This record gives sequence, structure tokens and C-alpha cells, in this order.
Amino acid sequence: MTNEVKFIDTTVRDGNQSLWALNMKIGAMLPALPHMDEAGFESMEFFLSVIFKKYVREHKENPWYWLKEGTQRIKKTRLRYHGGMHSAFEKTPHCILKLLIERLVSYGLTLTRTSNCWNDYSAFKEEIDDLKKTGMDTVANLIYSVSPRHTDEYYARKAQEAAAANPWRICFKDVGGLLTPERARTLIPVVLKAAGDIPVEFHAHCNSGHAPVNYLEGVKLGMRILHTAIPPLANGSSQPSIFNIASNLKALGYDPQVDLKPLAPVVQHFTAVAKRDGLPIGKPVEYDHSMYGHQVPGGMISNMRHQMKIVGMEHKMEAALEEAAAVRKDFGYPIMVTPLSQFVGTQAAINVIVGERYKEVPDQNIQYALGIWGKEAVEVMDPNVRDKILSRPRAKAWTHWEQPEPSLHDIRQKYGAQLSDEDLILHYFAGEDYVKALPDHGKPREYIDATQPLVKIIEQLAKRKDSNQVYIKQPGFTVRMEKRSGVETPA
Repeated sequence: MTNEVKFIDTTVRDGNQSLWALNMKIGAMLPALPHMDEAGFESMEFFLSVIFKKYVREHKENPWYWLKEGTQRIKKTRLRYHGGMHSAFEKTPHCILKLLIERLVSYGLTLTRTSNCWNDYSAFKEEIDDLKKTGMDTVANLIYSVSPRHTDEYYARKAQEAAAANPWRICFKDVGGLLTPERARTLIPVVLKAAGDIPVEFHAHCNSGHAPVNYLEGVKLGMRILHTAIPPLANGSSQPSIFNIASNLKALGYDPQVDLKPLAPVVQHFTAVAKRDGLPIGKPVEYDHSMYGHQVPGGMISNMRHQMKIVGMEHKMEAALEEAAAVRKDFGYPIMVTPLSQFVGTQAAINVIVGERYKEVPDQNIQYALGIWGKEAVEVMDPNVRDKILSRPRAKAWTHWEQPEPSLHDIRQKYGAQLSDEDLILHYFAGEDYVKALPDHGKPREYIDATQPLVKIIEQLAKRKDSNQVYIKQPGFTVRMEKRSGVETPA
């Protein structure tokens, strides 16, 4: 077996999502891309559909600019979409998802990594074939979880089912950061053997602090493709740092296929962005054994705490996390990944706030009990809890529900037949009113490239249209520029 280890970069996708809640602006990401393109990553995660709503509604930016401008800066690295032709949280019509894939392929995104929240691969063959016809190869996630149901036999069976769908690759995904080095040593050989000839990637989050060690154990056991991020968007709830993993692999005698030199200015730039915009610096986390009980993802914990605070019950947050463990057991130990983790966490918060278990149940948990979010739920739920949820009058409204599948023509009629494909997608995901309210059609604000010398920064500042004066002061050095009738006047 080769000593070479390849890397998938997750910085601008999962790093931005997990650590910064997708709060890095488009203009802040663009300057780093040419440097990242020189590092030799096998591929780079670049886009996911939730960006449409987030960036339009909160940042007032049009994500199509990210695709247009970003892909022009990447010449060597294969770009990935995170998602497939099924929706994870909201029931999105297939025609919209297919149109989105077609547009992404037109920008050069020819690879996608996608999941089923139950590790259910029964429909994956059809989806993978559909994606292939549209121009995308598929990496099928095999999601790790901890429960009495998630045994070696379970993962051997699921890896075989994933391989039978004939994906381009399988990705062993530890989304909750729950894998321990001991468990890695026993489980990874099972997964690799069951995957057969299908290559397996390793994607892990650092929530427990174990991920960097698990990566090294994985490589020792035969893993050769790892997902990493660039500081300050590594560690924390993100992926391990490429610098740390590459250094340790070299010390162990492996050959990491990455050039770290071009990444130094990337660290410098993103650190400057973090300081400017008040975004956290990813750091290794302290071990917290309680996460193995509730298994609520880090980003969800902050949302739960916010829900509890709104109703004046933030002091019961620990009780809500304990209740999440109990609800997960009642629900049949679903994998704590979108959307199932949201269902469990929301129900736990409601149970604690109301003071009675399952007195109030949101529609999505009624749908869960009916198998709308996965047929396996019907089989694994506690029958008494399921009966209690479905005995509610509201359950009758969902009993015979089927997902509507409007045609693309129908959707165009709703949003405007004159819209381009890209604007139609934007209107569908972000909402008409939000799109119409975008200033300058959502063109992002330009960020100064923090990796450039002072002369370059001054040149970039002079081109900005949103200010007439620029004043720079450092010890023993002062520059002031003022625009007068289109002329920059230094002083």
C-alpha cells in the first residue's frame, strides 16, 4: 500500500459552516482561493444549498457571485458540492435540485458528497446514476454514531450497501466527533473490508478532541484520503488542521500530498478576517464526556440554549441535554445529524420547557413517527412514545401526506416565467421578497487581501467606491488619501 496520503480541503465550506455559522462574507473568502489552489489538495468543498438562504437573507449577498468569482480563482483543484438530489431538512422538489446540480456543473463543480440521515442506501443507486448523467461523481457518506444499534455488524452491512450503489467513493463521516481511537482501531478495518474496491475517505469533526489522533489511526489501518481545514477555520467543531495532520504523518513516515507553503498567507488572511469581523479562532477543545450521552452537535447546543433563554429557562439547559439523551432513546437512537438531531433537540427543549414529556409535539416529530423522514423510524421507535405522538388530533393531518412534486413549469409560473435558471433557484431557496430587497443584486463587498504588502493594500483601498478618504497610521508612518474629482491625492 502506498505511503501517500491525499487531502480534501473543507475550509470555506465546513470550516465556515461549523465554526463561523456561514458568517464569512463572499469578499472575505475570495482572496485566499488562489493560494489554496497551489497547495495540491485533491479537491475542495465549495458549496451547499443552504448558502442561498443564509447569504441572501443575512449577508445581503448573492451566492451566484461566489460561484462565478470563486471558480475563476481555482485552476488546479477539483471543486465539490455538499449535497445531492435529495433534501436533508426541507422537502425540496426534485426538479429544483436537478436544476441546481446542472448549474453547479456548469461552474465546474463535478463532485458531490451526500448523505442519508439513516445510512439508508436503498435509493442511492438511482440518485448516483442521476447525478452522473448530470455531470457529477458522488461520494456517499457512511455516518458514524454511538448506540446499542450501531455495532460492527451494522457498519459492515451499511458499508456493503453503500458500495453496492457504486459511488465514486465512500466517506466514513464522524459528524459528532464521537469516534475514539480505541473504537477506530476496531471499526475502520470493518468499514474498509466491507467497502471492497470502493475507496474510503475519512471526515471527522474535532468536538471531542479525538479527531486528529483518529486520523493517524485511520492512516495506519489503511485510510489514505483525509478531510482537513486551514486555521483559523480548523479544530473546534471543524476538521483537524492540515498543518497538524501533515506534520504528524511525516513524523510517522508517511508522505502527505500537500504543499504547506502557499497556505501560510491563507492563515494570515483568514485570521485577519476573524479579528475584523469578530469571528472565533478555531482551537482544540477540552474533552467532555457528557457529549456521548446527549450527542447533540455543537452548533445545535447554542440554538437550544437560545430557545431556552427566550422563555427564561436557560438555567435548565443541562436538563434539556439530559432529556435529549432520553428522547433519542425513545426515538430509536437516530443518528444525530440533520434533520434528525434537530427533531430530537427541539423535542427535548419542549419537554423541559412545558414540564411534561410529549405534551406538545411539533409537526416534524409527528412526521418522524409516521416515517416521513425515514421508514426506519417506524421500526425503531419506542411503541408507547410513538402511539402517544400519533394519538394527537394533529397527526390525522399528516397520516396520508405525500411530498408534492411540482413541475419546473409550475414553479416558474409561481416565481416568474421570465426568471433565469439561477434567479429562479435563488428565489426558491431564499424567498422572493429577500431577493428583491438585495442591494445591487447582492454584489458582495470587496475585502482587502490581508496577505498583500502595504502598497497593494493602498492600491485596493483607492479603488473602493464606498469611501472618499483613507487614513493609515503606524508608528513613524502616516498615509492619508482623499478623492477629489476622481483623483486620489496622497498626503
